[in-house]
Amino acid sequence: MSEAYFPVESGALGPEENFLSLDDILMSHEKLPVRTETAIPRLGAFFPERSGGAETDNTIPQRTINIARAECISCLSHTFTMLPVCFRNPYSCLIQGSKLEIPLWLAKGLFDNRRRILSVELPKIYQEGWRTVFSADANVVDLHKMGPHFYGFGSQLLHFDSPENADISQSLLQTFIGRFRRIMDSSQNAYNEDTSALVARLDEMERGLFQTGQKGLNDFQCWEKGQASQITASSLVQNYKKRKFTDMED
Repeated sequence: MSEAYFPVESGALGPEENFLSLDDILMSHEKLPVRTETAIPRLGAFFPERSGGAETDNTIPQRTINIARAECISCLSHTFTMLPVCFRNPYSCLIQGSKLEIPLWLAKGLFDNRRRILSVELPKIYQEGWRTVFSADANVVDLHKMGPHFYGFGSQLLHFDSPENADISQSLLQTFIGRFRRIMDSSQNAYNEDTSALVARLDEMERGLFQTGQKGLNDFQCWEKGQASQITASSLVQNYKKRKFTDMED
């Protein structure tokens, strides 16, 4: 019986995700803190609390020009409850300086070094304080709680040309090296044991490594017991014997 879904290898550790991979699809929807460096038209409807259209029913718009607070790319602005909005469409502009959390795929689409549409703020787990913790002892950290796609998400952060990219990449590498041996040792010494508590602290990529180690151990145990493979007669040989016995009876 064939499997309903054949796992597709993740591409998150490379320059781009593999959008045929379920792991990469889930990772690309993780939120990333950003700050808008300019007013963005046609995006305010998705963030009404930070757009110029955050007007209540009882609010009377004041026709005061307020270019100092934010400049819309398409037109001048006036004030609705102390927030600048566009004359053409009250929900069209996302004002400059807005702090948002948007999915990784959207941040990558909007990021542009030349136009400076938005700037990316590093999530706490990739900042210097946590990098110091990882360098001290990476095994004590519950990576799945901090971020289920720690390595893949961190690798994609290098896309944003942060001055800390070199430190982030080095921290990811050293964290993986520091945790790899313990993961593989645990997978090889946990035969027929409950490993749920151990696996719960692992990143998704580390869980894949743990499962690979467990499968290797199970295959080795089956080989030792002589259960790895059984030699059976070919169907052609069996059919030949049946024909031979029939000829002898005749």
